[in-house]
Amino acid sequence: MVLLFTALPLAYYVFYRTYSDPLSPIPGPLICRLTPLWSWYHSFIGDESRQIHALHEKYGPVVRIGPHEVIFAEGEALAPIYSEKGGFLKAPAYANFDSEGHKTIFSDLDPVHRAQRSKAVMPLFSTAALRSRSHVLESCIDQFIQRLRREIAIARETAEKTGGKAAPVDVLNLSRSFALDAVSSYLFGKSYNGCSEDTASTPLSASAYVDDIVSIGRFFFLPPYLFVPVFALYQKLFPPTEEEKLSAERVSNFTKPLIKLPTSPLRPKEEEREKEEEGGFQSYQTRLLTTARISPEETEIQMKDVIFAGTDTTGMNLSMIIWNLCKHPDIYAKLQQEVSEAAATTSSSSSSSSEEQNLPYLEAIVKETLRTSMANPTRFPRIVPPQGWTYTSPSSSSSSSPTTKTYFLPPGTQVSLQPWTLHSNPIIFPDPQDFNPQRWLSSSPTKEKMSRDWIPFGLGPRQCIARNLAMRELVLATKALAVSGVLEGARVVGEKVEVVEWFNARVKGGRVEVFWE
Repeated sequence: MVLLFTALPLAYYVFYRTYSDPLSPIPGPLICRLTPLWSWYHSFIGDESRQIHALHEKYGPVVRIGPHEVIFAEGEALAPIYSEKGGFLKAPAYANFDSEGHKTIFSDLDPVHRAQRSKAVMPLFSTAALRSRSHVLESCIDQFIQRLRREIAIARETAEKTGGKAAPVDVLNLSRSFALDAVSSYLFGKSYNGCSEDTASTPLSASAYVDDIVSIGRFFFLPPYLFVPVFALYQKLFPPTEEEKLSAERVSNFTKPLIKLPTSPLRPKEEEREKEEEGGFQSYQTRLLTTARISPEETEIQMKDVIFAGTDTTGMNLSMIIWNLCKHPDIYAKLQQEVSEAAATTSSSSSSSSEEQNLPYLEAIVKETLRTSMANPTRFPRIVPPQGWTYTSPSSSSSSSPTTKTYFLPPGTQVSLQPWTLHSNPIIFPDPQDFNPQRWLSSSPTKEKMSRDWIPFGLGPRQCIARNLAMRELVLATKALAVSGVLEGARVVGEKVEVVEWFNARVKGGRVEVFWE
């Protein structure tokens, strides 16, 4: 009798989830209809993106990956989920990236609460601001190139002494050092000086701190009520290492002295206007303190959050630009030719401003790297609003003959797309596994859809707040790599760079290596 009373509710639950609930028409594995454990498991072990991609290949562009979760593989779903009318609200899982009791600009679920902070700092990311302070980034790039030359020289000297081949250079560590220097110099008004650290054989001092936050991504998709106890247990079983503690302390020692309460009697808007009239620079932290009017404690958390994001993602993307240029010397040579010709044209014209240089191939290299690097490979979850959402799929069929199909997704359903699948779609990006910058310059019937489906920074009002800064760093650094010729004769170690597919990807082995013959 007890067994019967246990079996009946279970049988009803299975029947309901499989045949009767509002999401039952959407295809997907049986286990995903019944429990979110499938996605939690693959998120934890770090192969979720490719597993979801495999589900799309089997079931089609609309797939159920949880009792209340659906993922899409069609660019047509991007706008309604992420941008139209402000897009759907972020899923509760983002709160798992709150820090020390504070919501960050990234993790904040409340658009109004977030806007108070994001609007205060947005002027720093405008095109005009980036242009006016390009010299700050260029100074960091000069140090980056010098540091790269030093590491190449050390590798060659060691090879000469030992009679062996030159040791590989870890360009991920070096790129992280540059990215941290750039974001701290530009936003905070003071460089972390990562490129000045003696780290040819040891990681950047902030790397353990950054990697520790990256590892939280294995639990990202847990609901907050489970994340808190699960993550607490994980920390007890695997407490922070001494290296991680020292790294976090090093970052704190850098940020704390930069937080100074305003002493001006002017109101925030008047103070900001006066700064602009004087042509002065108002830092990220000052804007948060004076314009957003948040506490020094929260200000430090917001600074650390942008340090993490600016170091990890931009560092990985720059290292992959270097890796791709070393793997494809023909592309590097073509890049050098474009930059050289643009410089000659600029010097012979009435204007010498580098801002006016047209470098389409360079920009294509950056875009193609962001398509393939998968620095943020997995899904960006959102919640269907109270009125529900009707989605018409233009190709909801796994057969060779696409058919239009309409789905209704009830309120509270978690919906998303993932860059891994969008960026690997052979219909939009032919031969998606190939690194081919030319695809962005050629006339193609899918050109408009390529731009639509290219989402390395997300999409809509909640996309990466620092995307313009990140792109500026990558473009200027790539140009410097071409002008300096520092990658001539370089080759890659290995055939590909593999990543652990957490929310922020982690490079397997922790190194992206190239060597000079």
